[in-house]
Amino acid sequence: MPLIHVAGSEKFVFEERASDELCAIASKFVPLHTVDAAAELAIDPLTYEVIRHRLSAITDDMGDALKRMSGSVVVTDCNDFNAAIADEAGDLILVGQYNMQLAASLDMAIKWTLEHRSENPGLRPGDMFFCNDPWIGGGLHQNDASVFAPLFYDGELFAWSGAVCHQVDLGGVSPGSWSVAGTDVFWESTPVPPVKIVENGTLRPDIEDMYLRRSRVPKLIALDLRAKLGANNVAQQRLTQLIDKYGPRVVKAVMKKMMHDAEHRLRSKLRSLPDGTWGAVAHQDGARAGDSNIYKIVLQMTKHGDKLTFDFTGTDAQVEGFVNCTFAGVRGGIMPIILTMLCNDIPWAPGGIYRCVEIISERGTINNCTFPAGIGKASVASAWATQNAVSECVAQMVGTHPQHRKAAMSCCQGTWDLALLAGVDQRGAPFVTMLCDPMAGGLGARVDQDGVDTGGQMPIPMGRIADVEINEFSFPMLYLWRREEMDSGGPGRYRGGLGGSSCFVPHDSPLHGVHLVVSAPGKALPLAPGLAGGYPSATSYDVLMRGTNVQQMLAQGFIPGDLDEIDGRHEVLPSHVETNMAANDVYFTHWQGGGGYGDPLRRDPHEVALDVASFRVSPRAASDVYGVMLKTDGTPDAGATEARRRDLRRDRIGAGAA
Repeated sequence: MPLIHVAGSEKFVFEERASDELCAIASKFVPLHTVDAAAELAIDPLTYEVIRHRLSAITDDMGDALKRMSGSVVVTDCNDFNAAIADEAGDLILVGQYNMQLAASLDMAIKWTLEHRSENPGLRPGDMFFCNDPWIGGGLHQNDASVFAPLFYDGELFAWSGAVCHQVDLGGVSPGSWSVAGTDVFWESTPVPPVKIVENGTLRPDIEDMYLRRSRVPKLIALDLRAKLGANNVAQQRLTQLIDKYGPRVVKAVMKKMMHDAEHRLRSKLRSLPDGTWGAVAHQDGARAGDSNIYKIVLQMTKHGDKLTFDFTGTDAQVEGFVNCTFAGVRGGIMPIILTMLCNDIPWAPGGIYRCVEIISERGTINNCTFPAGIGKASVASAWATQNAVSECVAQMVGTHPQHRKAAMSCCQGTWDLALLAGVDQRGAPFVTMLCDPMAGGLGARVDQDGVDTGGQMPIPMGRIADVEINEFSFPMLYLWRREEMDSGGPGRYRGGLGGSSCFVPHDSPLHGVHLVVSAPGKALPLAPGLAGGYPSATSYDVLMRGTNVQQMLAQGFIPGDLDEIDGRHEVLPSHVETNMAANDVYFTHWQGGGGYGDPLRRDPHEVALDVASFRVSPRAASDVYGVMLKTDGTPDAGATEARRRDLRRDRIGAGAA
């Protein structure tokens, strides 16, 4: 693996270069299809573009196949999955526009397989490998289960395809594998290193049985497994057809050129930016149920010439809990930001883009933990926080360039507000599901425009939320509302996109209730910071109301629109909790928006007035945060606004009101 130990320290330096050992292993399978630089240059532009776009279309075909075959709402309606194509050595040529965090470490798993599985059990046509071990790659926590397959052409290893998606339950103490009280990995789903699950085109029932035995919903997991096998089959068929048409040397030359072009164009962009160092600190509040400590992830990002260095020295040590992430999480926090903010005009070939990146990380830290640290929430805990820090630094860097600054964006939704339901559904069958409503997080503000309200998330361009009706049809729940929430976006000259809230009750379960797991940091402090004087988004907020009168209200034809309209006992929930909901209990979850950009006192008063009129900003926030005073007709009062803003500026410097 391309991890270089620095003598005399506990740091790891990562540079994306295939090691000599891996190249030697791959060369055993590919003596004829290797391509030199001259062959790449000989590809005419038209052929290059046709094959490049066909490879991209194959990745899309993989995603379509996975969605059509899966039975999980997380996949079919929320797009929490991805697909990728890699070359013979495991370097990623293409990733889909779904959850890029998931695909960011598929190359790690493929390279590990080349190194450790080539001799025994061996790589042969028709084989596929399963992996859900984040210390090896292919995902950020155990629920990210990947299946990847070598593609052979004329008996030689030519490429790899891979599919990965979030599985709703793979065992562990708690339903959904989110063990909020856990202290180490042994509370969680068992991580499995790469194992051959398909041999010579036939699914191995012994391996499948071992895999499915751990899940509370084995039939659903079995269907998702077949969806990933189907996605790889589609890739293998389409790639073989492409090679048949153009020849192996031409297709391989295009693959290599795609990575080299991405590397060249990113290096060119980096050279156009001034050298410098930018810093950020991201946080996690609470590592497990009952823990109220705050943990930090420290980043210093340096741009020198055409290279980016991400140095996480100073990050807190790994903790007892389930919020740590492995080195795959560090990469999962870096690559999506680079792709969306730096490579918005560059084809996404991570195998080439990683060559411009160096990562320095201390082992045994919260975002580069060692076994057996708890990692059950890694993807939306320390990996997500790593992404927040990277986002802040990259945005500061591109903000220094008159043209590239338009790609800068404040931090999007700072955390994932998890609500997981389990029990018996309205059909009498066991169910487990993760509520994916927070996929509609607020995007961060830009240098010249507001963030998109409930617009999604930066690392998942194709992310979606399921229709309310789909969730109610699939699970024993009934929504009272799902909506955008006022004042949830970070204030600024340009406002961060709004987050939202969902409120629902258990409905029509034979058990007259459901099991509930809540894991939502960002309550002690906001996790989506603003930029250039912009304010952070609102914090997360979750309430469980016990013993309510909601069923009587519904029976009378009244649907409440606010918690204050419901009688019952309020429980404001901490970051992590596991409990049960009875039929009369109501759950309210409020997820975060995006950070603001620029001083809110410089926002156009007319824009603030429009925000108030459209319920994006409250009248109180208009006055206290934006310094805008409104007339009775809702339009700005210019004189009163000028005076209010002057007073607020004096308060900032401690001078008090005039």
